[in-house]
Amino acid sequence: MTERSAVGGMVPCTYVVVGASHRSSNPGLRDRIFVADTETISFLSGLAAAGVPQCLVMSTCDRVEIQAAAADPGAAGRVIRNALARRANEADMAGEDPFYTLTGEAAVRHVFAVASSLDSVVVGESQVLGQLKEAHRAALQTGCIGSELEALLQAAYATAKDVRSGTGIAEGPVSMAAAAVRVARDLHGDIAGTEGLLIGGGDMGLLMLEQFRHAGMTKMTVAASSAALADSLARAVGGHAATFDDIEDCLVRADIVVSAAGLGRYLVTTGMMRAALRQRRHKPVFAIDAGVPGDIEPEIDRLADAFRYDLDDLEEYATRNREARNIAADQAWAIVERHVAAFGRNRAGRQAVPALAGLRDRFERIRREVLAGGEGLDAEELTRRLVNRLLHDPSEALRRHASDGDIRGIADAACELFRIGRNDDGDDGDPDAPDDAANGNDDR
Repeated sequence: MTERSAVGGMVPCTYVVVGASHRSSNPGLRDRIFVADTETISFLSGLAAAGVPQCLVMSTCDRVEIQAAAADPGAAGRVIRNALARRANEADMAGEDPFYTLTGEAAVRHVFAVASSLDSVVVGESQVLGQLKEAHRAALQTGCIGSELEALLQAAYATAKDVRSGTGIAEGPVSMAAAAVRVARDLHGDIAGTEGLLIGGGDMGLLMLEQFRHAGMTKMTVAASSAALADSLARAVGGHAATFDDIEDCLVRADIVVSAAGLGRYLVTTGMMRAALRQRRHKPVFAIDAGVPGDIEPEIDRLADAFRYDLDDLEEYATRNREARNIAADQAWAIVERHVAAFGRNRAGRQAVPALAGLRDRFERIRREVLAGGEGLDAEELTRRLVNRLLHDPSEALRRHASDGDIRGIADAACELFRIGRNDDGDDGDPDAPDDAANGNDDR
């Protein structure tokens, strides 16, 4: 999973994230590049064969992104982007590039933010963390999780836990979903006797449906833009699959409709709802528009037996406000930044271990060589030769960098590493003392 350097250590991998989300692309493109459960193994195996052995794919209605770790992040990013682009068509790729590519610390911050639901359509929803964990499990089964990616994911889970326990960021979405259940009970009574219809698979829609399932709903249908996406979503919620073409028929049976597609066009129109109510003999329908932008025509409110709520309505009903949500989001971002910094420090420390081990091995080898060639010499001469041997290569390196005009950085690093100029047991060091190695007197 890593590459070996010339000195025998392992080249550290850099984190890479490439994808398209609700922030960067339209739903049509995300539908085309969607990686179904049945495709995950072949898709990840293809990336591994192309030079990205550590990778996972998060594929939902709101985002399709690959999180990876690679020794060459530039090459890995191109491989991943090309793999996604092949799944899209030319019309999707016209104009601005719909794919984002993040590397290094920016990629780490993004993964932590995704896990903490700070990059979701509705900040604070809980579905995305479960989706990340499911993507993690699938990549493990495919053999595409190495130590670097595993460390990133475990750190992301810890960040998400701290965000949820240290802020009220989850209260808004959960309270809105709970409010939806209360409204549905006021309208229908026992939720166990109702049938649900989920249109689209946006995270907030899935959260709403989960709340209805907890309240007792057992019959539900999931409608998506394609049969493959619908099948994947239906398996996740334990319901039946349908496509957007089937919505009009599905409305006849649906007591509770949750829409979270955000296509920018109305998937449920007033005419469709009026016809469904007629066939239902005016049994009421509770419709929740969780799409951004909305999926359900607002004029449906004028129908006597249709009750349409959007997220603002539910938030007001739940007596939550945006100011409290924004404060929680700011607190959550501060937690994410602390975790990003700590993760970077810990990773840098781990990456220094092979170099330190190699340095110790080299010094020990030189020590043995000096002892072997110094039979009969006293301690002063042996130690002088040892110092000269140890300083020979660093001295040569300093001279090379001095001739290139690039001495300041490496000289400062040498002073830091060897405490030059600092009081160490009463010895500040003598910059004017002769240096046999630097003067070319190296008893080798």
